[in-house]
Amino acid sequence: MTDLRLQTALSMPAEFRFDEVPSLAEAAAATPAPSLGPLAAFAGTFRGKGFNTIFRPDSPNTPTKLPVAVSGSDNVLELNLTEETLSFSPSLGAVPNRGEVQADIALNGIPYLQVINDVTIAGQSTGIHVEPGLWMAVPATTDPSEGGTFVRLASIPHGTTLVAQGKATTTAGKPTFPVIDPTPFIAGSPVALQQFPSQTAAAAGTARIPQDLTAFIKAGTITQAMLDNPTSLLSSHISSVDVTATTAITVSTAPPAPLFGGGLSNIAFLLGDAKASLPNAQSVAMESTFYIETVEYTVQVPVFKPGQPPLTVPAESGSGGAPVPDFLINPPVAITATRTIKATATQIQYAQKVFLNFNGLTWPHVSVATLVPAAPVAVPASAF
Repeated sequence: MTDLRLQTALSMPAEFRFDEVPSLAEAAAATPAPSLGPLAAFAGTFRGKGFNTIFRPDSPNTPTKLPVAVSGSDNVLELNLTEETLSFSPSLGAVPNRGEVQADIALNGIPYLQVINDVTIAGQSTGIHVEPGLWMAVPATTDPSEGGTFVRLASIPHGTTLVAQGKATTTAGKPTFPVIDPTPFIAGSPVALQQFPSQTAAAAGTARIPQDLTAFIKAGTITQAMLDNPTSLLSSHISSVDVTATTAITVSTAPPAPLFGGGLSNIAFLLGDAKASLPNAQSVAMESTFYIETVEYTVQVPVFKPGQPPLTVPAESGSGGAPVPDFLINPPVAITATRTIKATATQIQYAQKVFLNFNGLTWPHVSVATLVPAAPVAVPASAF
């Protein structure tokens, strides 16, 4: 992925600046930009790898063609090994929100563009997700009485928009990822059904894409553990690196009390016939956690003479196929033999679940990924 070619994802006129429209003839002083808090780490472009699992409706009118035909199935389990870029634009500055019961407040936020490709089959790359959106920081308010929160606003081309709100927590060391069970359940009931045959990795001839996982199991790229709990991939990715601090931002379209706000909206096709209560594939809820991690990597610095061009050197390979950043190295002293140093970079991991309703069931759609800076990270002179 070091040859990743990037284009500008989002751009604004250089003179654009959010602020309130002045009510007097003279220009008002610019409103100071509110704090972004942990959203300040969302800067530049990140790239990485992940895993996606989604049950899709399989209509008899447009049946999915499989190597081994499966009769009588109303769904197909699609598994995706993914490559992803997540690009952030500069912050918006002070975004005024008018109050009635409470005085006006100002938000601040970061525009983003998420692009995900399926790379399950070697040599093939298929775009499966494009998502423009905003991360917003909301200050503490008195009406309603809430501390500072964070909001993700997103638009998905399949016909869904969402607003998700929540809190951030910071801890030392590595995060602990929750278990996410992708097994469907009866709509309105939290009790999962028995697993479908397609959820057994070794099973052949099931309603699944890819249908035969033998080669993936052998290579360790798709495993039974990942089918049972996709976040196991995130744990594998950080098993051999030193995560010194983690800030977790969890947002939901239906955040737990005392928080409230947010929701999902779908186009008519996804909602289906409202009178018959038969949605085609209605998105009913989304929850995601983004883990902003400070990671200390090991880097092998080759022979270097001051005055020569800076070097771009990758960190030592991560575990479980995890992506690693490149580092821009310009030592202030001569390096006469290969030298091991420690270098720090920001890493983003996320776990997301979307609940889809069709055929009387709720089907979890789970996505996970590990992302590192796409551009080389400059190593300070103090590292030498």
